Amino acid sequence: MDKGSIVGALIAVGAILFGLLLEGGRVGQILQPTAALIVFGGTLGAIMVQFPFEVVVTAFRSLARIFFVPETDPLSVIHEIVTIAHKARKEGIVSLDSDLDKIQNPFLRKSLMLAVDGTEPGELRKMMELELEKQEEYEDNVPKVFESAGAFSPTIGIIGAVLGLIQVMQHLDKIDEVGKGIAVSFVATVYGVGAANLILIPSAGKLRIRIREEQVIREMMLEGVISILEGMNPRMIETKLFSYLAEMPVQAREQGVGV
Repeated sequence: MDKGSIVGALIAVGAILFGLLLEGGRVGQILQPTAALIVFGGTLGAIMVQFPFEVVVTAFRSLARIFFVPETDPLSVIHEIVTIAHKARKEGIVSLDSDLDKIQNPFLRKSLMLAVDGTEPGELRKMMELELEKQEEYEDNVPKVFESAGAFSPTIGIIGAVLGLIQVMQHLDKIDEVGKGIAVSFVATVYGVGAANLILIPSAGKLRIRIREEQVIREMMLEGVISILEGMNPRMIETKLFSYLAEMPVQAREQGVGV
């Protein structure tokens, strides 16, 4: 679990609700189904117009990545690659064929399979970098969905507020209800601005970080496989791979992979 995301979300929502209560308000005052329908339904429709349906579905499925750290541990990847490098150095690159089914990561497995099949290092790099590029282009659309939603929702919230005011203006003869009606109409604006700044835009930012973390791990895998194919010493491979994790604390490096 990503504690920062969970705590941050709780603080943001809690601060707003607590501020409302301090001003003498009630939570029920901002619970308006009609406003929610206008803002969230309108925002969803807008992003479905802008993006292909499968991209929108992928984006919503990716929301879990905001609250969970990546499943692939960089240190475990380095350990796995260095172990493979030792075997390749002792028994030859072809000996890795029997271990391919044991490798869980599809990108690493495919890279090693091509290496075992006799692909030249330069050609292997070109092929897998092309795959990386295409995958990155697709993944970059995921945070863009939430960035666009964050841009749409405040405006749609204003539309909801205006619609509410139109209804209020049609009943000016009931002056006692005008103030209440105006207050209710602005709930849509609260939903739009709140969703953009508390959920959608922060989600896009966190997803960009998560996606980049996974991209770096795949780049590290490719570099490790090519280094094995070139016959590099396992210790040198380990040192090279750790360069991808420059932000890692020194203690983690010292407790990491040993060769």
